[in-house]
Amino acid sequence: MTAIDLKSDLIGHLETLNRAVLGKLDGLSEYDLRRPMTPTSTNLLGLVKHLASVQAGYFGETFGRPFPRNDEMTWRTDPNADPQDDLWVKPDESTEWVTGLYRATWEHALETFADHDLDAPGAVPWWSDSDVTLGQILVHMLDETARHAGHIDIVRELIDGSVGRYAADRNIADGYDWATYRDRVEAGAVAAQEAAGS
Repeated sequence: MTAIDLKSDLIGHLETLNRAVLGKLDGLSEYDLRRPMTPTSTNLLGLVKHLASVQAGYFGETFGRPFPRNDEMTWRTDPNADPQDDLWVKPDESTEWVTGLYRATWEHALETFADHDLDAPGAVPWWSDSDVTLGQILVHMLDETARHAGHIDIVRELIDGSVGRYAADRNIADGYDWATYRDRVEAGAVAAQEAAGS
């Protein structure tokens, strides 16, 4: 059995998630990229902006190497910023700027990974128990990115019906009859409710 290089494995999974996140933006209008799709205004490009922000912080300041473009993320430095400013994209913030920022935070993260082992210490300034290791932060960012990648999957499906993690995702059956499947799931939910007697 081949030994797993845990650090490379964690980084590889996070890189795959990052590619999937950006891939979900392909082929959409500026409106569809930015429009709120839930009562709390979840939107595709805002989620990417948020992930860029947290990636910059966790793999930057945490390990004593602030992201060089921190000044562009005014929501992180302005004490009067709305707490949701990293989750929506203002009209004067271009899609290219957001995606470029996301890619740049990943490049910066790769430099952190190259210079630090999994047990390298760091400190998260905005956590009360701030002492961490690179391994802990990699797991934290895998969790954060996977969670938001799931949001992105659902929001994209609501916009135009696209499903799967990326184009030609083998986990999605080609030509599957989603309408019939949805009807079956709905019927099952109704039957369960009736059986519960309420």
